[in-house]
Amino acid sequence: MKRSSGLLVHPTSFPSPYGIGDLGSGAYEFIDFLKEAKQSLWQILPLCPTGFGDSPYQGFSTFAGNPYLISPDILKEEGYLVDSDFDTQHAFPNDKVDYGPVISYKMELLQKAFKNFKNWASKNHRDCFIDFQNRNAGWLDDYCLFVALKNYFIEQRCNDHYSPQLAEYHEKNCKFLTESQIKDYFYGAVWSSWPEPLMRRDMNALREWRVKLAEEIEFYKFLQYEFFTQWDALKCYANNAGIVIIGDIPIFVAMDSSDVWAHQELFQLCPSGNPKSVAGVPPDYFSETGQLWGNPLYFWPEHKKDNYSWWNSRIRAALKEVDVLRIDHFRGFESYWSVPFGEKTAVNGKWVKAPGEDLFRSLGPMPVIAEDLGVITDEVAALRKNAGLPGMRVLQFAFCSNSSDKFLPHNYENTRTVVYTGTHDNNTTRGWYKEEATEYEKDYIRRYLNIDGKNVAWDTIRLAFSSTASYAVVPIQDAMDLDSEYRMNTPGVAYGNWQFRYTSDMLTTEMSDGLKYLSTIYNR
Repeated sequence: MKRSSGLLVHPTSFPSPYGIGDLGSGAYEFIDFLKEAKQSLWQILPLCPTGFGDSPYQGFSTFAGNPYLISPDILKEEGYLVDSDFDTQHAFPNDKVDYGPVISYKMELLQKAFKNFKNWASKNHRDCFIDFQNRNAGWLDDYCLFVALKNYFIEQRCNDHYSPQLAEYHEKNCKFLTESQIKDYFYGAVWSSWPEPLMRRDMNALREWRVKLAEEIEFYKFLQYEFFTQWDALKCYANNAGIVIIGDIPIFVAMDSSDVWAHQELFQLCPSGNPKSVAGVPPDYFSETGQLWGNPLYFWPEHKKDNYSWWNSRIRAALKEVDVLRIDHFRGFESYWSVPFGEKTAVNGKWVKAPGEDLFRSLGPMPVIAEDLGVITDEVAALRKNAGLPGMRVLQFAFCSNSSDKFLPHNYENTRTVVYTGTHDNNTTRGWYKEEATEYEKDYIRRYLNIDGKNVAWDTIRLAFSSTASYAVVPIQDAMDLDSEYRMNTPGVAYGNWQFRYTSDMLTTEMSDGLKYLSTIYNR
């Protein structure tokens, strides 16, 4: 790992006139800013299509890309949109993503682009589209059928309030879900609520629906083609500018995803399609009742039968999109917190052993960062070391105990470490210091850095850059010295997250010069 530094910012946060950051000019301007500021790392969150709560950690597919990140301006450059297609554009806020209106507007634009692609695309573009489908058929076919089916049943059920299907679904789930959840799942067309032949993936039913929804399926394949075409171009631009992209995948996948629907044998599921137990973490720094994520847990014996081929496919696909990959919740590979399905909190869970080293032997050497935060036992630490993976240190966690705390830079065991001022789950450093840090922590950080606390965000950035860690990564909100209202996510809170956006004028010369100065003085 070369000594480097950079910023953490997800593409949804980029400036754009379409209500959400995308892979257009705002993304390229950010790359130019990194280069000017002499930064060589760009870390993102998962690029998957977002599901419940708009969270990139609850995606509809671990392989697919988020279509809301497709740039309409690039589609216009390609000839698939014209000026008149933008006549209904809304006045979206510049400082946050209002997902409901944004999704409606962008899907309307994307439908127009698809229609124009079918009518006007050159033979070369059509051949590229066909080639993309052939190369990615292993996940693309299931994902696009999944989305087409999901949207079909959402539309069919939207005005159907007392159907026999709802009554049947209620009967199957009333022991595990609240009345509100049952309705959300049914009207949101979670795959376990589909007709039995589709839920069970009966081959005749799949064949029938692929024909019935052929147009919709082709549309979703087009979106994936456009997403990856735009992303590959942006990644090439970043790499040519000397920028290494750090990606992110969660250890678990969402229950309502094409991954679980298409590979039910790989997960701990009941005959009803519901999970037997779900993932989460016990009570910790972020929550007194733990975090109940709700993801289905892996049935590891089935993965082992073919030497973890699904995991190998998943990692290989992710590393085509990015240069380095952070795996969220690494400790779950050693033991995972298993909570019976239907529990309201994560308190009544238990630790269950995972395959650990057996899995990582099958994966082989790879450029991966282990997110080793939370309850880390000696066994988890040994697994990370034996797999040869760098771990993480977060400076907001460093000042709550004493001088032996592992998050304090003078205790870093080796240079193969990635240090953060905070992560997407943390408050901004300024917000943390003002609103969350105890008086003890405030006193400790002031004494440790010999500061008065008035410029704590940049003082902490200096600490990260000066540390022995090979990588130093800073959320862009800290480099902008923003308050807590600009944080990306609040763990345990279901709504109002993942909305942060900045405007172009916030990428200031002062910020660039400050990052450049610290990178130069600390050899990053």
